[in-house]
Amino acid sequence: MVMRTRDGSVGDVDYGTIGAGYAAWRRPDERIAHVIARALGDARTVLNVGAGTGSYETAAHTITAVEPSLAMRAQRPAELATAVEAVAEDLPFPDGRFDASMTLFSVHQWSDATAGLREMRRVTRGPVVVLTCDPARVRDFWLYEYAPDVLDTEARRYPPLGRYPPLGQLTAALGGTTTIQPVPIPLDCTDGFNEAYYGRPELLLNPAARQACSAWSFIDDHARQAFDTSLRRALGSGTWDEAFGHLRNRPTYNGSLVLLRATS
Repeated sequence: MVMRTRDGSVGDVDYGTIGAGYAAWRRPDERIAHVIARALGDARTVLNVGAGTGSYETAAHTITAVEPSLAMRAQRPAELATAVEAVAEDLPFPDGRFDASMTLFSVHQWSDATAGLREMRRVTRGPVVVLTCDPARVRDFWLYEYAPDVLDTEARRYPPLGRYPPLGQLTAALGGTTTIQPVPIPLDCTDGFNEAYYGRPELLLNPAARQACSAWSFIDDHARQAFDTSLRRALGSGTWDEAFGHLRNRPTYNGSLVLLRATS
């Protein structure tokens, strides 16, 4: 049985508590959208699991959205389809219902990622597309020097990819043939996950920006204040720029963001 909060959220985060400003900070980036669209190909009907506020849903596809959190469903724009209240582990659709399916920045939130991906495979005739992060690379980001607990949390929550045998959790659950593609992150990325600020560290001093990244909810106020103090000091003294200033002008960053595409 999947445990849910009063808001309907599943997994280890209650979006009824942290999700209020999500739509303002997690806006779809057109370059990441292009990568997702290419992976979906010419699919007409597309299932979006853990759809949240509807980022990356476009008129090019007939979208069926699934989102368990009431707070997230309430932030979906009026022009998007109303999301079905359901969980990934128990999708209310018949076998082979959709041409393609996708889950974006969501699989690490699920109570049982293996069960959820198997359900997506069951209801999908064509490709299953997963945008996620490689936990093996999460700690390579400069933020680890200032907020190690946050990135330790992210690395723990993201399921392993398994590029090489034995298969990791995601590739094993998806079955068939799975490709793993690194997704470059643009310098002016509009989707505010942690690595989106690789060359704009000042933005992570905004508590609202941090709240839109769920890993920050796992540390307490004291740790958040310690991060704020240490990063402000490093920026003011020039220490951050001495170590990482080259990132301010790097057009893209190859971090932990990856896209999986599975075909049966």
